[in-house]
Amino acid sequence: MNTGFDLPKPATAPRIWPVGALTRALADALEARFNPVAVRGEVSGFTRAASGHCYFSLKDDSGQLRCAMFRRAAGLLAFSPREGDEVEVRGRLTVYEPRGDLQLVVESMQRAGQGALFEQFLRLKAKLEAEGLFDAAAKRPLPAMPRGIGMVTSLGAAALRDVLHALARRVPHIPVLLAPAAVQGAGAPAELCQALQNLYLLAQDGRALEADLAQNSPPPIDLILLVRGGGSIEDLWAFNDEQLARTIGASPVPVISGVGHETDFTIADFVADLRAPTPTAAAELASAPREQWLGSIDTLQERIDRALRRRLDAEAQRIDWLASRLGRPSQAVAAEHLRLGRAEQRLRHALALRLERERTQLARWADRLPRAVPPALAAERVRLQRLAERLPAALARQQEAAQQRLERAALRLAALDPQRVLERGYAWLQDEAGHPVTRAAQTTPGQPLAATLADGKVDLRVLGRRSG
Repeated sequence: MNTGFDLPKPATAPRIWPVGALTRALADALEARFNPVAVRGEVSGFTRAASGHCYFSLKDDSGQLRCAMFRRAAGLLAFSPREGDEVEVRGRLTVYEPRGDLQLVVESMQRAGQGALFEQFLRLKAKLEAEGLFDAAAKRPLPAMPRGIGMVTSLGAAALRDVLHALARRVPHIPVLLAPAAVQGAGAPAELCQALQNLYLLAQDGRALEADLAQNSPPPIDLILLVRGGGSIEDLWAFNDEQLARTIGASPVPVISGVGHETDFTIADFVADLRAPTPTAAAELASAPREQWLGSIDTLQERIDRALRRRLDAEAQRIDWLASRLGRPSQAVAAEHLRLGRAEQRLRHALALRLERERTQLARWADRLPRAVPPALAAERVRLQRLAERLPAALARQQEAAQQRLERAALRLAALDPQRVLERGYAWLQDEAGHPVTRAAQTTPGQPLAATLADGKVDLRVLGRRSG
C-alpha cells in the first residue's frame, strides 16, 4: 500500500578516505597525469632557507603556484632569482602531505627567453671561432705605458665612474678619451661600433697628433677599454652582436673588454685582446700605478750608481796596475786620474739631468689632475691603515663566534641522534624491502619484519594488527 509518505532509497555512500591516503592518491594522480612539467611565470616571495632549499611562488594574471627548489638544484642556478623575475622552470607536480598543498618541486630554472638567446650566442660563438677571431696567437700584449687610453661606455653608466676613479688613482698622468655610446637596447650595437671607429682614427693618426699636443689636440690612443656593468643576458645582449665583434677584431690597438660581472661572458670578451672580470679590473689591467714607475726610477738610479762605482773602482785598479808596470810615471798617472775625475763628473751630471727631466715630466702629468686627488689618496691611505690595525681583533672575534656556533650545532646534532631515541626503548621497523614501517595499516598477518634496537636487530613476524 502506498501511503504517499514512502521514503526514497538512500544512494550508495561514497568511499571514506583517510586524509593521508587521499593526499597520496592525489599526488600519484598528478605524477601520472602531468609530470614532468614546464611552467613559465613571475617569481614571488623568493626565500632561501639556511639548509640551502629555496621556496617561492610562480604567478601570472590568472593564478599562483607554490614551488620548492631543493639545495642540489638550487646550487646549479646560474643567477640569483629576484622578486618579479620572469622565469621558466621544469619540475614535478606533487602534494605536500603535511599541509595538503599543491606544489611544484623545481629541478631547473632559467630566465624567460634565455634559452633562445643562449642558443643564438652559441651559434655566433662557433661561427666566429671557426673564422679565427678568437685565436690566442692574434692577441696583442698591452702597452706598459700608453700615451692615451680610449674608453667606450655609456655616459650614465656606473662603470664610467668606477673606471675613471681607478685610472685617476693609479695613472693620473695618462689622458683618457671617452667615446660615449648606448650599452643596452636595439640601437646599442651600432653606437658601440661607431664609438670604436672614432677611437680607431686617433689610434691610427697617433704620430701626427703627438706632434700637436701643445695645441690641445686629442691624445694618441694606444689602448681601448670597452666597459659596462653587470646585468641579465638580455641587458648584455648588445655585446653579442656580430658586427661589433668584427669591429673589435679590426682594432689597430689592443682592446680590453670589461663587460658585466665575473660570471658574465659575451662575444666581445672572446674577440678582445684581454678580458677583465669587471670594469674596474679592466682599468687596473690597463694601468700600472704611478708609484710603481717612480719606484722603478729610484731602483734604476741605485743600479746605475752601483754600476758606476764598480766601473770606477775597476778602472782605478787597472790604472794602478799599469802605473806599477810603467815604473811610477807620476805625470801620466796624475793625468789619467784627472781624466777619470772629469769623466766621473760628466757621468754624474748626465745622470742628474736625466733624473730631473723624468721627475719634471711626472710632475707635469700630475698637475693635469684635479687638486682634490692627493688629499683623497691620503685619506684612503689613513682609512686602510686603520682597517689594517682593526683586522687582527676582528678576525679573532669572528673565529671565536664561529667556534661557538660550531659547538652549539654539535650539541643540537647530538640531541637529534637516532641512537638516543633507540636507547630510550623505541625500535625502528622495516619490511623485507628495507622500507620503514610506521603504521599498522602497512602490515599484514604473517608478514616478516626487522626491528632495530639500541644494541642490534631482531627478526619479527606479524601475528595480527589492531587499530590504535
